[in-house]
Amino acid sequence: MSDSLTKQYLFASDFDQTLSFNDSGWVLTETLGIPVEEFKQKVEGMAKLNLVQQGAELAYLLLHDPAFHSKVRRKHLVETGKRIPLKQNIELLYKTLREGIPGYQFNFYVLSAAPVEIVQSALEGIVPKDHIFGTEFQWAADGSIDRLVRCTAGYGKVARIMQLQKELSIGRDHVVYAGDGSSDINAMLHVNDGDGLTIAVSSSRAVTQIARRTVLSDNALSVLVPILEEAAEWSQPQIRRFFEENGFLVQEWARTRTDFVTLRSTAGANSGGRE
Repeated sequence: MSDSLTKQYLFASDFDQTLSFNDSGWVLTETLGIPVEEFKQKVEGMAKLNLVQQGAELAYLLLHDPAFHSKVRRKHLVETGKRIPLKQNIELLYKTLREGIPGYQFNFYVLSAAPVEIVQSALEGIVPKDHIFGTEFQWAADGSIDRLVRCTAGYGKVARIMQLQKELSIGRDHVVYAGDGSSDINAMLHVNDGDGLTIAVSSSRAVTQIARRTVLSDNALSVLVPILEEAAEWSQPQIRRFFEENGFLVQEWARTRTDFVTLRSTAGANSGGRE
């Protein structure tokens, strides 16, 4: 099929716990020799104070917290990336989205609040560096962090999506975004508003209530299911054949609708049975 007939899409994905299993902040904290519990407490404290955008906590600590700022160097970020366990088949997902779906091409980008060095190191040889956007620092002559250049968290992800849409000449209804938590809310709301496709890859209510689809799997290829259904309008038998032709058997495919309900007695209501 000629390029002129190929439908162009933008596929943007979060990194932490979307393409990977661990939070970058946890792994970096261990790399620096700082107790993970200390990192968790500081992040929770910032969240309670609404001190920074959700997802930007690690960037704030690296820039302002003495325990982190005094220790971290660029080499620690690169080392952290090598330590992060990735979900299965990210490279195959990248190749499939780029050229494996007849009539469609999905331009694959990673948008993360984690330092860009961590994400690029983790995805080295899998996703091109210029397709990865993360938090950027300017480094001082002594190797320490001098200042924050850009943080890809919260609305920062929206800004990147809009930039990529413009550069690639892609309409808002041809955008797919995958994420796992509260730091992805702004991006998902933006994509939903433009009639794009949003995919939650965790059971977190922060995103499952917003995302158009939710897919839970340890295999990165799982996000192809809603893409093939919603964007390419394939049937389930077609999708099953597609996976089988690419060497995968869809062993289990369960679709459920979950209602989260909390019931509380009203003031003065009889908590027993009939009088």
